[in-house]
Amino acid sequence: MTSTNQTLFEKSLALIPGGVNSPVRAFRSVGGTPIFFKKGLGSKLWDVDGKEYIDYINSWGPMILGHAHPQVIKAVQEVAANSLSFGAPTGLELEIAELINKLVPSMEQVRLVSSGTEATMSAIRVARGFTGRNKLVKFEGCYHGHSDALLVKAGSGLLTFSDPNAKGVPSSAGVPAEVAAHTLTLEYNNTQQLKDLFAQIGKEIACVIIEPVVGNMNLIVPDQEFLQTLRELCTQHGTVLIFDEVMTGFRVALGGAQALYNIKPDMTTLGKVIGGGLPVGAFGGRKDIMQCLAPIGSVYQAGTLSGNPVAVTAGLETLKLIQAPDFYSRLAAQTQKLVEGLKAAAKEAGVIFSAQSVGGMFGLYFSEKCPTSYDEVMHSNKEAFNQFFHSMLDSGIYLGPSAFEAGFVSAAHSDADIAKTLNAAKVAFSRIKV
Repeated sequence: MTSTNQTLFEKSLALIPGGVNSPVRAFRSVGGTPIFFKKGLGSKLWDVDGKEYIDYINSWGPMILGHAHPQVIKAVQEVAANSLSFGAPTGLELEIAELINKLVPSMEQVRLVSSGTEATMSAIRVARGFTGRNKLVKFEGCYHGHSDALLVKAGSGLLTFSDPNAKGVPSSAGVPAEVAAHTLTLEYNNTQQLKDLFAQIGKEIACVIIEPVVGNMNLIVPDQEFLQTLRELCTQHGTVLIFDEVMTGFRVALGGAQALYNIKPDMTTLGKVIGGGLPVGAFGGRKDIMQCLAPIGSVYQAGTLSGNPVAVTAGLETLKLIQAPDFYSRLAAQTQKLVEGLKAAAKEAGVIFSAQSVGGMFGLYFSEKCPTSYDEVMHSNKEAFNQFFHSMLDSGIYLGPSAFEAGFVSAAHSDADIAKTLNAAKVAFSRIKV
């Protein structure tokens, strides 16, 4: 009997490229039919066939409170009754800007947009306008959205389709080599490469953009010396340091990764959690840099739906709720409980496996140790992950459908959820054949 998921996917293939509106959803990395969902509540999701899942994707991070939190839903419904969008300023935009500035003080001024891609693209344009330089530095496997200049050795869904041996070339067709030529790519966590590059061309580099904790080639934790050296080199050479905290912002700590590692960037990009499940992004930073933006500066950026009241309200309510006492300590403890349980289950089954977490994010790797770079991630056992993924999916545990994606725990995940997940994992590990 054909499932409703299968029917919807087959129909979608006729009208939507690949049947999905974002590549990683297509299950091309793991095989099988994508799941079509109709409902989420707390830590759970239900697909169109009525099957229940414990969700460890959380819409790729935003649902830090769990799905359909009643306070967020109520606030959104009340605001939506007054109109979905005005295309004009509202007091809500100021309120969320004030809250972002309070929680992330390095963002002295903030501009709202509608996605993380918009935020990173715009931040880089501002950095180039501020410095008068063209060169951009990013790191292998870090994904900063799909603007042309950033699709060079990029992570996230692109790792499913890219040649892992291709270096210094665009990760996507349609990106001119001339555009990619301004993008320099270094190895994440390689402090010596940083020093060498800045010694050679430091005064030509407009900005460095980095995921301070990587979530788009699975979870990669930074070396403290690496981040500190990066900060010092950017300061020394007048280069704008951009922390892409679209994923880590309000996920790994209340003040983001910059608070966790005590590194102050010049600019920060945000998304995901600040929209509470609706499309919101933001970029901001030092006032002297942000003053380059139109209408007061010469760097142009605009957006019809930027700061729309419905999305901003969802974000505001989420940001208010995550400030509750012990919110992050409890979130980190639940995530750690999951990670330690998975490691124990894999060891018992004799499966080569490692795992780690930062705040409410976690990484699972079928390798001897947790990777620290793109090359190490690419050497993990992808086939073992695929087998594990499908066994867990059959048991009602929804993980990211790729070996190159981080996972997410929400405040709604209970001890019972973790226990059920670990029981399913014991079965999954026992079935792996490599």
